[in-house]
Amino acid sequence: MDPKCQSMKLNDGHFIPVLGFGTYAHPKVPKSEVGEATKLAIEAGFRHIDSAYYYNNEEEIGLAIRSKIADGIVKREDIFYTSKLWGTFHQPQLVRPALERSLKKLQLDYVDLYLIHSPVSMKPAEEMLPTDEHGKLIFDTVDLCATWEAMEKCKDAGLAKSIGVSNFNRRQLEMILNKPGLRYKPVCNQVECHPYLNQSKLLDFCKSKDIVLVAYCALGSQRENQWMDPSFPVLLSDPVLCAMAEKHKRTPALIALRYQLQRGVVVLAKSFNEKHIRENLQVFEFQLSSEDMKVLDGLNRNFRYIDPKSLAGHPNYPYSDEY
Repeated sequence: MDPKCQSMKLNDGHFIPVLGFGTYAHPKVPKSEVGEATKLAIEAGFRHIDSAYYYNNEEEIGLAIRSKIADGIVKREDIFYTSKLWGTFHQPQLVRPALERSLKKLQLDYVDLYLIHSPVSMKPAEEMLPTDEHGKLIFDTVDLCATWEAMEKCKDAGLAKSIGVSNFNRRQLEMILNKPGLRYKPVCNQVECHPYLNQSKLLDFCKSKDIVLVAYCALGSQRENQWMDPSFPVLLSDPVLCAMAEKHKRTPALIALRYQLQRGVVVLAKSFNEKHIRENLQVFEFQLSSEDMKVLDGLNRNFRYIDPKSLAGHPNYPYSDEY
């Protein structure tokens, strides 16, 4: 089955491919590796590429996309590219310049989707994580509704085809949805989502508002000390997931990805390994039964791999609410 045809309609009329290629890499990974992996992903059939200003790799990804356009493998309109507004640029006057900075790095005219990366605002600064003399993050208080209005203007200007949010909880989504004079609803909310954190309540809420849930960390997480404890469980070694993979003669990663697609979730798959990149596209070749889906639902333990505690002091820290 051609993955290019597998897409979901967003509430603004645009379409998002349901399987995306994630590009976040540990700072120690050479940038060239991210670019090469993006080229491999496009050659293999991925058309949805997810990145962010914070990932510090948009030059390499832009180069990879443009090289595959030059090779005649894709046209610009075949690619669905997502970027994200970092927390130091939440002040309304900084939103468009931040997007323009990403576009300059990418050497593209527009992004298909621009997201507010997180509801936590930080002090405007050149460094990604501005800290005080004690090494504590310096926060900012910004009205996210004003940030959203600046996002709407980016859509009006054609710099972003669609706009959405990431890491928002229900309350924060409602704040945008109930904003007086709202012109565009967020098309999606990109959040951590996998069988150990299936986000069922947030998913139901998003569906009720015609907002697509996009899952990152869908295969568990890269085991990075910066964000997580090395003693955390390895999702892809889960015995239930492994037994189901054996039953379907697929990899545990494919079971985890297929689970999301059948719930109506757009899923990001991140691997820089060519074999795994190609393998992940097999997600369209099989189906899980409703019994399988129930078993996978049963793995939920509201377990978060990515929970930056350094953000917990901010009033918009999203994970204090149930969902």
